[in-house]
Amino acid sequence: MPNIKSAKKRVVVTKVKTLQNKMFKSAFKTMMKKYEAAINAGDKDTANALYASVIKKVDQAAAKGIIHKNAAARKKSQYTTMLNKLGA
Repeated sequence: MPNIKSAKKRVVVTKVKTLQNKMFKSAFKTMMKKYEAAINAGDKDTANALYASVIKKVDQAAAKGIIHKNAAARKKSQYTTMLNKLGA
């Protein structure tokens, strides 16, 4: 346990930030799973509705450093390809 005031604050701040990151990552993964489930079910309307929100979440995750920017670009490309194949 830290004794210095600034070190104690860092422990608290780290705990809060870790919780925020976990919450965001969980919501991000849930959104991805919903989109992939809609694609696998062949539900074009739901997939179209979820597409914009899942792309937004991917961009937010990359901006926050939750995932790497190249991984975000890859995910966006994969999701676009999935949606296009569903439409064909």
